[in-house]
Amino acid sequence: MTGEDGTAPTVSSTPAARPRSPTINDVALKAGVAASTVSRALSVPGRVKPSTREHIERVARELNYVPNTHARALISGRTGAVAVLVSDITNPFYFDIIRGTQQQLKAAGYTQLLVDTEESGELEVGTLAKLQRSCDGAILTAPRLSDVELAALAKDMPIVAINRASKGVPSVMIDTAGGMNQALEHLASLGHTRVLYIAGPRSSWSNEKRWRAMRAAAERLGVQTGRTAPFVPKTSSGAAAADALLNSGATACVAFNDLLAIGMLERLRERNIRVPRDISIVGCDDIFGADFCNPPLTTLAAPIEEAGRVAVSMLLSLFAPANARVQRRSVVLPTYLTVRASTGPAPAS
Repeated sequence: MTGEDGTAPTVSSTPAARPRSPTINDVALKAGVAASTVSRALSVPGRVKPSTREHIERVARELNYVPNTHARALISGRTGAVAVLVSDITNPFYFDIIRGTQQQLKAAGYTQLLVDTEESGELEVGTLAKLQRSCDGAILTAPRLSDVELAALAKDMPIVAINRASKGVPSVMIDTAGGMNQALEHLASLGHTRVLYIAGPRSSWSNEKRWRAMRAAAERLGVQTGRTAPFVPKTSSGAAAADALLNSGATACVAFNDLLAIGMLERLRERNIRVPRDISIVGCDDIFGADFCNPPLTTLAAPIEEAGRVAVSMLLSLFAPANARVQRRSVVLPTYLTVRASTGPAPAS
Protein backbone atom coordinates (compact mmCIF):
# COMPACT_ATOMS: atom_id res chain seq x y z
CA MET A 1 0.00 0.00 0.00
CA THR A 2 1.31 3.53 -0.84
CA GLY A 3 0.41 7.03 0.31
CA GLU A 4 -1.24 9.70 -1.84
CA ASP A 5 2.17 10.83 -3.15
CA GLY A 6 3.04 7.27 -4.25
CA THR A 7 5.54 6.60 -1.48
CA ALA A 8 5.31 3.78 1.03
CA PRO A 9 3.97 4.80 4.45
CA THR A 10 6.39 4.85 7.36
CA VAL A 11 5.90 2.02 9.87
CA SER A 12 7.33 2.38 13.36
CA SER A 13 9.35 -0.62 14.54
CA THR A 14 9.62 0.59 18.14
CA PRO A 15 8.12 -2.08 20.44
CA ALA A 16 5.44 -1.07 22.91
CA ALA A 17 6.83 -0.33 26.32
CA ARG A 18 6.29 -3.12 28.83
CA PRO A 19 4.56 -2.22 32.07
CA ARG A 20 7.10 -1.59 34.81
CA SER A 21 7.22 -4.13 37.62
CA PRO A 22 6.45 -2.60 41.02
CA THR A 23 9.46 -1.94 43.24
CA ILE A 24 9.94 -1.89 46.98
CA ASN A 25 9.73 1.91 46.80
CA ASP A 26 6.27 1.64 45.20
CA VAL A 27 5.11 -0.54 48.08
CA ALA A 28 6.64 1.86 50.62
CA LEU A 29 4.98 4.88 48.99
CA LYS A 30 1.52 3.31 48.91
CA ALA A 31 1.86 1.88 52.43
CA GLY A 32 3.14 5.18 53.81
CA VAL A 33 6.27 3.70 55.37
CA ALA A 34 10.00 3.63 54.65
CA ALA A 35 11.41 1.15 52.13
CA SER A 36 13.54 -0.36 54.92
CA THR A 37 10.35 -1.10 56.88
CA VAL A 38 8.89 -2.87 53.84
CA SER A 39 12.06 -4.93 53.53
CA ARG A 40 11.95 -5.99 57.19
CA ALA A 41 8.21 -6.76 57.09
CA LEU A 42 8.55 -9.07 54.09
CA SER A 43 11.84 -10.77 54.92
CA VAL A 44 12.08 -10.69 58.74
CA PRO A 45 8.44 -10.24 59.87
CA GLY A 46 9.22 -10.67 63.57
CA ARG A 47 10.98 -7.29 63.57
CA VAL A 48 7.88 -5.33 62.55
CA LYS A 49 4.72 -4.61 64.54
CA PRO A 50 2.01 -7.13 63.44
CA SER A 51 -0.48 -4.45 62.32
CA THR A 52 2.19 -2.72 60.22
CA ARG A 53 3.35 -6.02 58.73
CA GLU A 54 -0.18 -7.03 57.77
CA HIS A 55 -0.77 -3.62 56.16
CA ILE A 56 2.45 -3.88 54.14
CA GLU A 57 1.67 -7.47 53.06
CA ARG A 58 -1.79 -6.37 51.89
CA VAL A 59 -0.32 -3.49 49.85
CA ALA A 60 2.32 -5.82 48.37
CA ARG A 61 -0.40 -8.23 47.24
CA GLU A 62 -2.45 -5.41 45.72
CA LEU A 63 0.56 -4.24 43.71
CA ASN A 64 1.65 -7.80 42.82
CA TYR A 65 5.06 -6.93 44.22
CA VAL A 66 7.57 -9.80 44.12
CA PRO A 67 10.91 -9.20 45.91
CA ASN A 68 14.16 -10.20 44.28
CA THR A 69 14.44 -13.52 46.08
CA HIS A 70 17.59 -14.55 44.19
CA ALA A 71 19.47 -11.53 45.48
CA ARG A 72 18.14 -12.10 48.97
CA ALA A 73 19.24 -15.74 48.89
CA LEU A 74 22.79 -14.75 47.96
CA ILE A 75 22.95 -12.42 50.94
CA SER A 76 21.15 -14.54 53.54
CA GLY A 77 21.98 -18.05 52.38
CA ARG A 78 18.27 -18.85 52.14
CA THR A 79 16.53 -20.55 49.22
CA GLY A 80 13.41 -18.39 49.23
CA ALA A 81 11.21 -21.51 49.13
CA VAL A 82 8.85 -23.08 51.69
CA ALA A 83 7.39 -26.59 51.48
CA VAL A 84 3.67 -27.05 52.20
CA LEU A 85 2.70 -30.68 52.83
CA VAL A 86 -0.94 -31.80 52.59
CA SER A 87 -2.30 -35.28 53.31
CA ASP A 88 -4.51 -35.49 50.22
CA ILE A 89 -4.36 -32.80 47.54
CA THR A 90 -7.71 -33.94 46.08
CA ASN A 91 -9.52 -33.17 49.36
CA PRO A 92 -11.25 -29.75 49.04
CA PHE A 93 -10.48 -29.07 52.71
CA TYR A 94 -6.91 -28.26 51.71
CA PHE A 95 -7.82 -25.86 48.90
CA ASP A 96 -8.25 -22.86 51.20
CA ILE A 97 -5.16 -23.73 53.22
CA ILE A 98 -3.11 -23.85 50.02
CA ARG A 99 -4.59 -20.53 48.88
CA GLY A 100 -3.83 -18.91 52.23
CA THR A 101 -0.23 -20.14 52.40
CA GLN A 102 0.45 -19.24 48.78
CA GLN A 103 -0.84 -15.68 49.09
CA GLN A 104 1.09 -15.03 52.29
CA LEU A 105 4.30 -16.56 50.94
CA LYS A 106 4.04 -14.61 47.70
CA ALA A 107 3.61 -11.36 49.62
CA ALA A 108 6.78 -12.17 51.56
CA GLY A 109 8.70 -13.08 48.38
CA TYR A 110 8.78 -16.84 48.90
CA THR A 111 7.99 -19.68 46.53
CA GLN A 112 5.61 -22.43 47.67
CA LEU A 113 6.60 -26.06 47.09
CA LEU A 114 3.39 -28.10 47.34
CA VAL A 115 3.65 -31.80 48.26
CA ASP A 116 0.90 -34.45 48.51
CA THR A 117 1.93 -36.96 51.20
CA GLU A 118 -0.94 -39.38 50.46
CA GLU A 119 -1.91 -39.83 54.14
CA SER A 120 1.53 -41.39 54.80
CA GLY A 121 3.84 -40.44 57.66
CA GLU A 122 6.65 -42.36 55.97
CA LEU A 123 6.25 -40.25 52.84
CA GLU A 124 6.26 -37.08 54.95
CA VAL A 125 9.61 -38.01 56.51
CA GLY A 126 11.17 -39.02 53.20
CA THR A 127 9.99 -35.90 51.41
CA LEU A 128 11.23 -33.50 54.08
CA ALA A 129 14.62 -35.25 54.18
CA LYS A 130 14.99 -34.57 50.45
CA LEU A 131 13.74 -30.97 50.71
CA GLN A 132 15.89 -29.76 53.60
CA ARG A 133 18.51 -28.31 51.25
CA SER A 134 16.02 -26.82 48.82
CA CYS A 135 13.64 -25.03 51.18
CA ASP A 136 13.94 -22.80 54.23
CA GLY A 137 11.18 -24.45 56.22
CA ALA A 138 7.94 -26.39 55.98
CA ILE A 139 4.25 -26.19 56.89
CA LEU A 140 2.67 -29.56 57.67
CA THR A 141 -1.12 -29.80 57.45
CA ALA A 142 -2.58 -32.56 59.62
CA PRO A 143 0.75 -34.46 59.70
CA ARG A 144 0.72 -38.21 60.24
CA LEU A 145 4.09 -38.24 62.04
CA SER A 146 4.40 -39.23 65.69
CA ASP A 147 5.22 -36.61 68.34
CA VAL A 148 8.77 -37.99 68.58
CA GLU A 149 9.25 -37.71 64.80
CA LEU A 150 7.85 -34.17 64.74
CA ALA A 151 10.12 -33.07 67.60
CA ALA A 152 13.17 -34.52 65.82
CA LEU A 153 12.18 -32.82 62.58
CA ALA A 154 11.73 -29.46 64.33
CA LYS A 155 15.37 -29.65 65.43
CA ASP A 156 16.55 -30.08 61.84
CA MET A 157 14.46 -27.37 60.13
CA PRO A 158 11.87 -24.69 60.94
CA ILE A 159 8.37 -26.20 60.78
CA VAL A 160 4.82 -25.22 61.69
CA ALA A 161 1.96 -27.71 61.99
CA ILE A 162 -1.67 -27.02 61.12
CA ASN A 163 -4.34 -28.91 63.08
CA ARG A 164 -1.81 -30.86 65.11
CA ALA A 165 -0.49 -30.08 68.60
CA SER A 166 2.92 -31.47 69.48
CA LYS A 167 5.31 -30.30 72.18
CA GLY A 168 8.06 -28.07 70.80
CA VAL A 169 6.38 -27.56 67.41
CA PRO A 170 4.59 -24.26 66.64
CA SER A 171 1.02 -24.96 65.61
CA VAL A 172 -2.20 -23.47 64.24
CA MET A 173 -5.11 -25.33 65.78
CA ILE A 174 -8.79 -25.61 64.95
CA ASP A 175 -11.03 -25.54 68.04
CA THR A 176 -12.19 -29.15 67.72
CA ALA A 177 -13.68 -29.40 71.21
CA GLY A 178 -15.76 -26.28 70.71
CA GLY A 179 -17.02 -27.56 67.37
CA MET A 180 -18.02 -30.96 68.69
CA ASN A 181 -19.85 -29.33 71.59
CA GLN A 182 -21.87 -27.28 69.12
CA ALA A 183 -22.65 -30.32 66.97
CA LEU A 184 -23.83 -32.46 69.91
CA GLU A 185 -25.83 -29.61 71.44
CA HIS A 186 -27.57 -29.10 68.09
CA LEU A 187 -28.44 -32.79 67.74
CA ALA A 188 -29.53 -33.11 71.38
CA SER A 189 -31.81 -30.09 70.98
CA LEU A 190 -33.49 -31.95 68.12
CA GLY A 191 -34.20 -34.90 70.37
CA HIS A 192 -31.42 -37.26 69.26
CA THR A 193 -30.26 -39.51 72.10
CA ARG A 194 -28.03 -41.91 70.13
CA VAL A 195 -25.31 -40.33 67.96
CA LEU A 196 -22.57 -42.23 66.12
CA TYR A 197 -19.10 -40.92 65.22
CA ILE A 198 -18.02 -41.95 61.71
CA ALA A 199 -14.27 -42.31 62.25
CA GLY A 200 -11.48 -41.21 59.92
CA PRO A 201 -7.97 -42.68 59.50
CA ARG A 202 -6.44 -44.35 62.54
CA SER A 203 -3.21 -42.39 61.95
CA SER A 204 -5.02 -39.02 62.02
CA TRP A 205 -4.38 -36.98 65.18
CA SER A 206 -7.47 -34.85 64.54
CA ASN A 207 -9.61 -37.98 64.22
CA GLU A 208 -8.77 -39.05 67.77
CA LYS A 209 -9.15 -35.47 69.01
CA ARG A 210 -12.64 -35.21 67.52
CA TRP A 211 -13.72 -38.51 69.02
CA ARG A 212 -12.54 -37.56 72.53
CA ALA A 213 -14.29 -34.18 72.27
CA MET A 214 -17.50 -35.77 71.01
CA ARG A 215 -17.48 -38.40 73.77
CA ALA A 216 -17.02 -35.71 76.43
CA ALA A 217 -19.85 -33.59 74.99
CA ALA A 218 -22.14 -36.62 74.75
CA GLU A 219 -21.51 -37.53 78.38
CA ARG A 220 -22.29 -33.99 79.50
CA LEU A 221 -25.53 -33.93 77.49
CA GLY A 222 -26.68 -37.43 78.39
CA VAL A 223 -26.39 -38.69 74.80
CA GLN A 224 -25.33 -42.26 73.97
CA THR A 225 -22.46 -42.39 71.53
CA GLY A 226 -20.09 -44.80 69.82
CA ARG A 227 -17.74 -44.81 66.88
CA THR A 228 -17.22 -46.91 63.79
CA ALA A 229 -14.08 -48.59 62.52
CA PRO A 230 -11.74 -46.20 60.63
CA PHE A 231 -12.73 -45.10 57.12
CA VAL A 232 -10.63 -43.58 54.35
CA PRO A 233 -11.84 -39.95 54.29
CA LYS A 234 -13.23 -40.01 50.73
CA THR A 235 -16.74 -40.05 49.24
CA SER A 236 -16.11 -43.60 48.03
CA SER A 237 -16.10 -44.75 51.67
CA GLY A 238 -19.51 -43.21 52.27
CA ALA A 239 -21.50 -46.30 51.26
CA ALA A 240 -19.89 -48.53 53.88
CA ALA A 241 -20.09 -45.74 56.46
CA ALA A 242 -23.82 -45.30 55.80
CA ASP A 243 -24.43 -49.02 56.20
CA ALA A 244 -22.54 -48.96 59.51
CA LEU A 245 -24.73 -46.08 60.67
CA LEU A 246 -27.93 -47.94 59.80
CA ASN A 247 -26.74 -51.06 61.62
CA SER A 248 -25.87 -49.06 64.76
CA GLY A 249 -29.40 -47.99 65.59
CA ALA A 250 -28.29 -44.34 66.01
CA THR A 251 -30.59 -41.63 64.69
CA ALA A 252 -27.76 -39.17 63.92
CA CYS A 253 -24.05 -39.11 63.23
CA VAL A 254 -21.07 -36.79 63.05
CA ALA A 255 -18.69 -37.73 60.21
CA PHE A 256 -14.91 -37.24 60.32
CA ASN A 257 -15.12 -35.00 57.27
CA ASP A 258 -17.55 -33.70 54.65
CA LEU A 259 -16.36 -36.10 51.96
CA LEU A 260 -17.45 -39.08 54.04
CA ALA A 261 -20.74 -37.35 54.89
CA ILE A 262 -21.51 -36.55 51.25
CA GLY A 263 -20.78 -40.15 50.26
CA MET A 264 -23.16 -41.28 53.00
CA LEU A 265 -25.94 -39.02 51.68
CA GLU A 266 -25.63 -40.67 48.27
CA ARG A 267 -25.82 -44.17 49.77
CA LEU A 268 -28.80 -43.36 52.00
CA ARG A 269 -30.65 -41.92 49.02
CA GLU A 270 -30.03 -45.16 47.11
CA ARG A 271 -31.51 -47.10 50.03
CA ASN A 272 -34.55 -44.79 50.25
CA ILE A 273 -33.54 -43.55 53.70
CA ARG A 274 -34.78 -39.99 54.09
CA VAL A 275 -32.36 -37.37 55.42
CA PRO A 276 -33.12 -35.76 57.82
CA ARG A 277 -36.54 -37.32 58.43
CA ASP A 278 -35.09 -40.77 59.19
CA ILE A 279 -31.45 -39.93 60.01
CA SER A 280 -29.51 -36.70 60.59
CA ILE A 281 -25.92 -36.17 59.40
CA VAL A 282 -23.29 -33.62 60.44
CA GLY A 283 -20.00 -33.24 58.58
CA CYS A 284 -16.72 -31.46 59.37
CA ASP A 285 -14.80 -28.81 57.38
CA ASP A 286 -17.55 -27.07 55.31
CA ILE A 287 -15.76 -27.83 52.04
CA PHE A 288 -16.76 -26.45 48.65
CA GLY A 289 -19.93 -28.29 47.64
CA ALA A 290 -21.23 -28.97 51.15
CA ASP A 291 -23.91 -26.32 50.69
CA PHE A 292 -25.33 -27.68 47.42
CA CYS A 293 -25.26 -31.45 47.89
CA ASN A 294 -28.66 -33.12 48.41
CA PRO A 295 -29.68 -32.22 51.05
CA PRO A 296 -27.27 -29.37 51.89
CA LEU A 297 -24.94 -30.55 54.64
CA THR A 298 -24.91 -29.33 58.23
CA THR A 299 -21.22 -29.09 59.03
CA LEU A 300 -18.52 -27.65 61.27
CA ALA A 301 -16.68 -24.76 59.65
CA ALA A 302 -13.45 -22.93 60.49
CA PRO A 303 -11.41 -20.07 58.94
CA ILE A 304 -9.21 -22.47 56.98
CA GLU A 305 -7.62 -19.89 54.66
CA GLU A 306 -6.68 -17.83 57.71
CA ALA A 307 -5.02 -20.92 59.18
CA GLY A 308 -2.72 -21.03 56.15
CA ARG A 309 -1.83 -17.35 56.44
CA VAL A 310 -1.17 -17.54 60.18
CA ALA A 311 1.02 -20.64 59.71
CA VAL A 312 3.18 -18.76 57.19
CA SER A 313 3.57 -15.77 59.53
CA MET A 314 4.62 -18.10 62.34
CA LEU A 315 7.10 -19.92 60.11
CA LEU A 316 8.69 -16.69 58.85
CA SER A 317 9.16 -15.55 62.45
CA LEU A 318 11.23 -18.71 63.04
CA PHE A 319 13.69 -17.50 60.40
CA ALA A 320 14.69 -14.69 62.81
CA PRO A 321 15.94 -16.44 66.00
CA ALA A 322 16.87 -13.08 67.57
CA ASN A 323 13.17 -12.32 67.87
CA ALA A 324 12.22 -15.48 69.76
CA ARG A 325 10.38 -13.41 72.36
CA VAL A 326 7.70 -12.37 69.85
CA GLN A 327 7.28 -15.81 68.27
CA ARG A 328 3.87 -17.41 68.79
CA ARG A 329 4.01 -21.09 69.69
CA SER A 330 0.32 -21.87 69.24
CA VAL A 331 -2.75 -20.20 67.76
CA VAL A 332 -6.30 -21.57 68.14
CA LEU A 333 -8.90 -20.60 65.54
CA PRO A 334 -12.64 -20.84 66.27
CA THR A 335 -15.02 -23.45 64.88
CA TYR A 336 -18.70 -22.84 64.29
CA LEU A 337 -21.63 -25.00 63.27
CA THR A 338 -23.34 -24.19 59.97
CA VAL A 339 -26.85 -25.65 60.15
CA ARG A 340 -28.36 -26.78 56.84
CA ALA A 341 -30.96 -29.31 55.76
CA SER A 342 -29.18 -32.59 56.63
CA THR A 343 -30.22 -32.38 60.30
CA GLY A 344 -33.71 -32.41 61.75
CA PRO A 345 -35.80 -33.70 64.66
CA ALA A 346 -35.19 -37.26 65.80
CA PRO A 347 -37.71 -39.69 64.29
CA ALA A 348 -40.55 -40.79 66.55
CA SER A 349 -39.86 -44.24 67.99
